[in-house]
Amino acid sequence: MTYSDDLLKTILTAPKRIAIVGVSLNPVRPSYYVARYLGLKGFDVVPVNPVAVGEVLFGKKVVASLGDIEGPVDMVDIFRRSEAVPPIVDEALDVFPKLHTIWMQIGVEHAQAAAKAEARGVTVIQNRCPKIEYQRLFGELRMGGFATGIISSKL
Repeated sequence: MTYSDDLLKTILTAPKRIAIVGVSLNPVRPSYYVARYLGLKGFDVVPVNPVAVGEVLFGKKVVASLGDIEGPVDMVDIFRRSEAVPPIVDEALDVFPKLHTIWMQIGVEHAQAAAKAEARGVTVIQNRCPKIEYQRLFGELRMGGFATGIISSKL
């Protein structure tokens, strides 16, 4: 799937509260450092993992499911296998009527679940990482030797 940089920038600057489904408490896992990064960028990250319920991650209590989150969420970021996506999308659509985005991490795709969310007006991104896209689009990856195509005066 291809997504325009403008669309990705809009998505990555619009949400205030992101639920990360499948977040790990293990600091070497991608879900951990993506959650940490997004939190450091000012997003209100809600950790969701039924195995770690009640634990505290980045100052937030881990909840078992999206239905356990109090208040609205703007974006749901899914760190689960593709076959686990449909019930997560169904729950997200049920409990967050004003949900803007469902984001499926690298390697995670589900056409039917995406179509269902899009039919409800929710933007869906598949097989991408919000951390990588944020860094690429806002000029942070250049420090790691990546050519972002973005000109910056920072050294």
